Amino acid sequence: MPLLAAVMCQSCLEMNGGDPYAGDLHLLTVELLVPEGDDVPDFTGVTVRLREVNSDAEYSASCDAAGKASAVLPNGVYMASASVAAGEYRYGGSTGSIIIGGSDTDCSITLSKLRLSDIVIKEVYCGGCLKTPHEGTYQTDSYFLLHNNSSHMVYLDSLCFGTLDPYNSNSASVWDADADFVPIIQAVWQFPGDGQTFPLEPGEDALVVVFGAIDHSAYYPMSVNLNRSDAFVCYNPTYFPNTMYHPAPGNNVDKARYLQVVIKTGQSNAYTFSLNSPALVIFKAEGETIQEFVSRSENVIQKPGSSRDRVVRLPVEWVMDGVEVFNGESSSNKKRLNSAIDASYVTLSKTYEGHTLMRRTDEQASLEAGYEVLMDTNDSLEDFYERDTQSLHD
Repeated sequence: MPLLAAVMCQSCLEMNGGDPYAGDLHLLTVELLVPEGDDVPDFTGVTVRLREVNSDAEYSASCDAAGKASAVLPNGVYMASASVAAGEYRYGGSTGSIIIGGSDTDCSITLSKLRLSDIVIKEVYCGGCLKTPHEGTYQTDSYFLLHNNSSHMVYLDSLCFGTLDPYNSNSASVWDADADFVPIIQAVWQFPGDGQTFPLEPGEDALVVVFGAIDHSAYYPMSVNLNRSDAFVCYNPTYFPNTMYHPAPGNNVDKARYLQVVIKTGQSNAYTFSLNSPALVIFKAEGETIQEFVSRSENVIQKPGSSRDRVVRLPVEWVMDGVEVFNGESSSNKKRLNSAIDASYVTLSKTYEGHTLMRRTDEQASLEAGYEVLMDTNDSLEDFYERDTQSLHD
């Protein structure tokens, strides 16, 4: 059932330089579409977000019960996203390349029905830091955190992760972001265990070291100590022998926590994790093992236009959580993640600053639960923010 929602611009807009209204203004109408046959969610208080993709200027407004409003916006190219809770499910979606200029316009957002995941991505640190007090930059210290956002114990055993092609958000893509699969590039990594080896309590975090399970901060104070007993590590010298990115883990790291390479589909001697804009997903196979899935040729295909790289055609419905990162130093970013996984994106404004991308805490839900509960709207624009230092920084 199509619902009409127009977005009222509020005072949250911040633009870099100049008067945002010092040009032509035009009316934008947004139409929200829910899957046919589904009950219509109550849109009271639902936030619809607009972001001008070249300047990262943001607009937001709350819909009324009928879902009707309007927005008068300056010229630009926009992305619109919306997310609404509906019992155990959530509806979310986005649409991009909305051009405001010369006349009024309208667009629609097709919302997908989503099931919230027990495990979510809490932090992504990928952008490196300065070598202060030495000269130069450093980028071989990437990690991300997972978080049990549920009220019960979960197990990390057999959980997988990967990143999408293209590696960077401002690179040309040969894929349709709204396809029924996500193209996993370079490798699929999997947590070890027999099914109940690695429990994660409610509100507890799990550290995944992408590059270098060593104490980077001993050499470069802006970096972090990843030589930790609680670290899960991407370390497989057979597939990825480059010791600059994958040195032998430190003495505190348990070998039982080395992640397994399910399949390698690229040619690099180091696992490729974008410095400025990864699209990261965590997932589990359903109805079969991931090993069985990738053993079939139709599920691992050649990347169009490439004679070297293949991708895993991962079903969208297997993805438990994902975050789309845009390069803040580029104006040519494009969505890679299906909007059913992440309705929009979070921007990493600069590299080599020690900045990290953090999921926001839901303060009220945390107070009621007695442990940390993170926001999970399936919209990174709402859920994440850029933090000045890594959460693991001393």
